[in-house]
Amino acid sequence: MGAWKTAMVCGLGASGAAAARLLRAEGVAVLAADERDTPESRKSAEALAALGCAVALGAKTPPAGDFDAAVASPGLPAAGTFLSALRQRGVPLVSEMELGWSRFRGRTIAVTGSNGKSSVVKALAEGLEAAGRRAVPCGNYGLPVCQAVPESPGADWLVIEVSSFQLETCAEFRPDIGVLLNVLPNHLDRHGTLEAYAGLKARLFARQRAGDVALTPPEWRERFRAWSGGRGEWRTFGAGADAEVRFHAGRLESRAGAGLDLAGSYFNNEVLGPNAAALFGAAQAAGIPAATVQAALRGFRSLPHRAEPVGEFAGVRYVNDSKATNLSAMVASIRMQDRPVWLIAGGRPKETDFSAAIPVLRERVRGAFLIGEAAAAMAAAWGGAVPCEACGTLDRAVAAARRAARPGDAVLLAPACTSYDQFRAYPERGDAFRKFASEKG
Repeated sequence: MGAWKTAMVCGLGASGAAAARLLRAEGVAVLAADERDTPESRKSAEALAALGCAVALGAKTPPAGDFDAAVASPGLPAAGTFLSALRQRGVPLVSEMELGWSRFRGRTIAVTGSNGKSSVVKALAEGLEAAGRRAVPCGNYGLPVCQAVPESPGADWLVIEVSSFQLETCAEFRPDIGVLLNVLPNHLDRHGTLEAYAGLKARLFARQRAGDVALTPPEWRERFRAWSGGRGEWRTFGAGADAEVRFHAGRLESRAGAGLDLAGSYFNNEVLGPNAAALFGAAQAAGIPAATVQAALRGFRSLPHRAEPVGEFAGVRYVNDSKATNLSAMVASIRMQDRPVWLIAGGRPKETDFSAAIPVLRERVRGAFLIGEAAAAMAAAWGGAVPCEACGTLDRAVAAARRAARPGDAVLLAPACTSYDQFRAYPERGDAFRKFASEKG
């Protein structure tokens, strides 16, 4: 990525602000533009103006000017009017993630997929640290890459959680080890089709070359190899016998001969076991001993709002999976539970067809308490499979679930929707669930 004299940074959220700071530290003249004009964006704008950035808030179209490049924050769709207008002006678009990565001199593991990325990134970084390597988790999990790289110039590894949004504007990004955990319907409101979404995920591997490693489930390997054209070494993981690294009967087994026991680990279940196999494959490629990986997995603590037990009251376990913002994540969350489930779901939907959840609801769920904008559609789809109660708000849903649950049951918040109809973001929803769960426990 060549030296720039001028750049526009599009979006003043955490990623955009980090990109602007990095470029200003390099002496680049920066114009930071944001379509929003809110208290949060004004605060960010003031901090960037103090560093010498020009700032444009409430910019519905890109400000005039000549720019060597424009840095795109992941919140801006590549096909949206703002970034499309820049492309029409001939301004090259660069992902914030790619900009930060281009300044890093160590090695990179990149993890993408529909569900489970953050836990794998966290566990990989912890395993690398336990093996004596300095590793920085970043991207969608942790710090923006443009912040992580300047703050950790001596790191050996970046472990980046990569989203489809970030990959939309990537051109040169090349991880030493790339991991595709899974491909499930997600963000189709932005990408349109599952094939378009999967095609973006394939960009993770496009620049890989001999000596790099690409890890995918067996059923996706040939498609991703063809879509990406990546020339790394393609390896597979999963729960089936055809996987080169396999989760089976509470163990991880590698055709290379190494194996480890997942007993007592957060990952020892049918949902997260294949992700642990991906993690083990990446760790092997990075040279981490199996014993170190096993210790890291056994010591792993789940992230907030991701299948997080928040307490047990009157013999009922309450589990906060507010991060489960799509139907596939909700289904996975239900499957992870080892108790009968009373489900709290709903919010602002990303999807319109909720019928795919019916089999797991029939098998594992005793009742569903529905909230937010999706409640009516969920009740219509699920009412024949499981008792459904429209509760409107989260506090009412928790109270109704408490009345219904019996000792030995679990009350699970796994909404299958975003939180934006009633909360600012999924962490606020998860915090509210934690509070409501404990109020009368």
